[in-house]
Amino acid sequence: MPSDVETARQSDSDTTEDSSFDELPYDVEMSLFDHLEELRQRLFYSLIAAAVGIVGCFFFVRPIVQLLEVPAQGVKFLQLAPGEYFFVSLKVAGYSGLLLSSPFILYQIIQFVLPGLTRRERRLIAPIVLGSTVLFFVGLAFAYIALIPAALNFFISYGADVVEQLWSIDKYFEFVLLLMFSTGLAFQIPIIQLLLGYLEVVSSQQMLSGWRIVVLGSTVVGAVLTPSTDPLTQSLLAGAVLALYFGGIGMVKLVGR
Repeated sequence: MPSDVETARQSDSDTTEDSSFDELPYDVEMSLFDHLEELRQRLFYSLIAAAVGIVGCFFFVRPIVQLLEVPAQGVKFLQLAPGEYFFVSLKVAGYSGLLLSSPFILYQIIQFVLPGLTRRERRLIAPIVLGSTVLFFVGLAFAYIALIPAALNFFISYGADVVEQLWSIDKYFEFVLLLMFSTGLAFQIPIIQLLLGYLEVVSSQQMLSGWRIVVLGSTVVGAVLTPSTDPLTQSLLAGAVLALYFGGIGMVKLVGR
């Protein structure tokens, strides 16, 4: 049997270990000017990375455009104004370049906020960044594979016997890019839930008790984030949001919150 002295020592050791997690490992005093200077450098590096990504994607924009046109098979695209395809190319290159440069931009953000985080908070960075990145790309894939074809099939079949399918290329890519990126953002719901649960802002039981509000909210999110007005696309996105929410509750329960 351990003695009272050994028990007290173990308790003191656990208390010291817990308090060490709340310490700043590199607590270096910086003036406001130093913080602003570092922020300026991080923003400059991020802008350079985004510019390089956008310019690089512009040189390969044709295969990217062709890839995004795949879900609209059987539809002929028209250039309804001079230079419309050129501006569409800039838009596609801009979205693609930001997507490619986002890991470097995220790294710059982490490096800026890292000195102000405790050891406990630093342990969250890797799983949050990894999970958020994976879910964002899963959201892009879900929109490309399921949402976009469902919406396009609805519009094509609805007016197939009345109008010929000749679409503005600018409107089409505005629809596709907005739907993909809004879906990627919607797939961040479990990450937000994990953060709220870990910080003890909301428990998994409280999340589950508000399921009626979540059902209504998912319907609203599906209607707002979906650029089309067809019920099928909105229902698919609302269903995905609900699945993500309840999956997030399960993950919060797993971490004991």
